[in-house]
Amino acid sequence: MNPSLIQAIAYGAIPVLLAITLHEVAHGYAAKHYGDPTAATLGRLSLNPLRHVDLIGTIVMPLLLIFLTSGAFVFGYAKPVPVDSRNLRRPKQDMLWVAFAGPASNLVMAVLWGLTALVLASMGVREEFFIKMTQVGVLVNLVMAALNLFPLPPLDGGRMLVAVLPYPQAKAVARIEPYGFFVVLLLAATQVLEYWMRPVLAVMETGLGWILRPLAMLLS
Repeated sequence: MNPSLIQAIAYGAIPVLLAITLHEVAHGYAAKHYGDPTAATLGRLSLNPLRHVDLIGTIVMPLLLIFLTSGAFVFGYAKPVPVDSRNLRRPKQDMLWVAFAGPASNLVMAVLWGLTALVLASMGVREEFFIKMTQVGVLVNLVMAALNLFPLPPLDGGRMLVAVLPYPQAKAVARIEPYGFFVVLLLAATQVLEYWMRPVLAVMETGLGWILRPLAMLLS
C-alpha cells in the first residue's frame, strides 16, 4: 500500500469514527426528544463506534475504494439509527428535525475540530499528526454534512425534503428511498454529485471561517 494512504488512514481513523458515531447518535437523541424511543431501547444512543459501524459500508467499501482508486474516490456509510416515525408526536414535521440532527452534528464537530486546531497552534504544537488530524476532522465533517443534505432519500436531505413537501409530492419522493443509495453512488462515481458538493462546501467553509476568525483573534 502507498505510504501516503497509510498516513491518510491513520490521520482519519479517529475523526471518521467520531463523525459517523455522533451523526447517528444525534439522530437517535432527536428522535427520542420528539417521542420515539426506538434507538434508545435498542442501545443505539451510544458513543461506542462499534454499535454504529456497518461492516460493508463503514469498513469494506471505503477500504476497497481506497485501494481501487488510490484514494481519489471514497464513499461509505454507517448503520442507520432506527427511527419509527409513528412514535413521533408530529410524524411529518418532527422528521425534519430528526433528519437534520445528523448533518447539524457534523457541522458542530467541524467547528470543534477547527477550534482544536487553533488551540494547538496557540500552544505552539507543531506535531504533524495532530495538525493533520484536525484538518481531516474539519474536512470529513463538512463533507458528511454536505453529502447528507443532498435532497435524495435515504440521505438526510431527502428525508427533510419529504418532511416539507405536501403529502402527494412527499409520497412520490419517498418511493425513491429503496434505490436512492445506488443513485447517489452513480452520481458520485460520474462526478455529477460535485455540482452539489462544491457550492455547498464553499458555503460551509465560509461560515466556518466566520465562526473561527474571532476565536483565532482571541487566541493569537
